[in-house]
Amino acid sequence: MPDLRLSRIPDRTPVKIAIAVLPDLHQALSDYAEAYRAAYGQAETVADLIPYMLQSFLESDRAFARSRQKS
Repeated sequence: MPDLRLSRIPDRTPVKIAIAVLPDLHQALSDYAEAYRAAYGQAETVADLIPYMLQSFLESDRAFARSRQKS
């Protein structure tokens, strides 16, 4: 089982989103979704993973957290 930075996402009501990305980013996101399936045995769509990936990124950005605290 690979060690992924993103932990298993909780059960939730799906929210549909639409974004445009470049083909190489789309491939990377698809590859990540496959790694997630291999790690947790549950397939998730790229659209379902993106909000959790963004949340994880924002939570790990210390400079962003400091700038939010100053506001």
